[in-house]
Amino acid sequence: MDYIVSARKYRPATFESVVGQQSVTKTLINAIRSNQVASAYLFCGPRGVGKTTCARIFAKTINCMNLNEAYEPCDECDSCKAFNIGQSFNIHELDAASNNGVEDIRDLISKTLIPPPVGKYSVYIVDEVHMLSAGAFNAFLKTLEEPPSHVKFILATTEKHKIIPTIISRCQVFDFSRIGVSDVADYLKYIAQKENIVTEDDALSIIAQKADGGMRDALSIFDQIVAFSDSQVTYKNVVQNLNVLDYDIFFAVVDNLIQHDYIKAMLILNDVIRRGFDPLNFLSGLTHHIRNLLVAHDAASLSLLDVSEQTAQRYQEQSKALTPNQIIDLIEIFAHYETEYKAARDKRQHVEFALLKAAMLGDEKKKSMSN
Repeated sequence: MDYIVSARKYRPATFESVVGQQSVTKTLINAIRSNQVASAYLFCGPRGVGKTTCARIFAKTINCMNLNEAYEPCDECDSCKAFNIGQSFNIHELDAASNNGVEDIRDLISKTLIPPPVGKYSVYIVDEVHMLSAGAFNAFLKTLEEPPSHVKFILATTEKHKIIPTIISRCQVFDFSRIGVSDVADYLKYIAQKENIVTEDDALSIIAQKADGGMRDALSIFDQIVAFSDSQVTYKNVVQNLNVLDYDIFFAVVDNLIQHDYIKAMLILNDVIRRGFDPLNFLSGLTHHIRNLLVAHDAASLSLLDVSEQTAQRYQEQSKALTPNQIIDLIEIFAHYETEYKAARDKRQHVEFALLKAAMLGDEKKKSMSN
């Protein structure tokens, strides 16, 4: 059997299975339930968050001949079966990145005159619509505003600001958000269970963070780790394969700062640089780590941490060794040195001074109190 990447194999087929876009899917379902389906939609948002997937599900749903009680496709009618095997005559996709001229749009418009052979609607999905030329946009305007009754348009873009206002005004606009780290990690865990892959929560959390809100990117990274680690998606394997700075480094650095041991902190920095990391990455990661300590200091704000439960407990434990004011002082130190990093001539020395100042912070306060 041919290998199928996870992004294709586990592409959502119903609104319920779409991850992290509940406000969008709920609104679309309500439109179908109340029979208020618009003629044109504009789906905006970062890459890999489900714009084209939702467009396909919407097209499948409005053409289903026997919707269930939740207004999801039945997967049994002729229209659904054709969609499931990729042979639907109701759905037409155009990649505007490579078909962005006036003739391409005129060809699309001519096709809209033909009614669908099965189902109610012909749905035209135009991906990366911001890539259309000015002439193509103008040729599209009239049809987009008054399409044939059997035609629905769904335009998708990662760059909404590049679309002319006259196009936007003719569409119902849906803004897709980045998918949360916990939502991505949970979905990866679901896939791992389906595929009998061993995982660690911290490993999935790192993958989710690396994907930066994009499910498609997360699934690609997941496949990469599975291939690299022989189906053992552990924290160690993920950190090694993605070459990222792991939590242990920053926990160790802060432990040394609490003990005012700047020598050990500098030795850790030396090891990080020796491994090929930019000192700025270390500085940024350390600033974010200390921010997490502030969040973990109060149990009420613990949910703001995008980490596994085990790592959240580590943050809680380490935060107890510092007062909120001490944590804020550390954030101010590292944020300042991060801001001034670009202007520093010796980047490594600049970060070392930040560690030195942070390590001596408590001692300086004790000296000032004794005086």
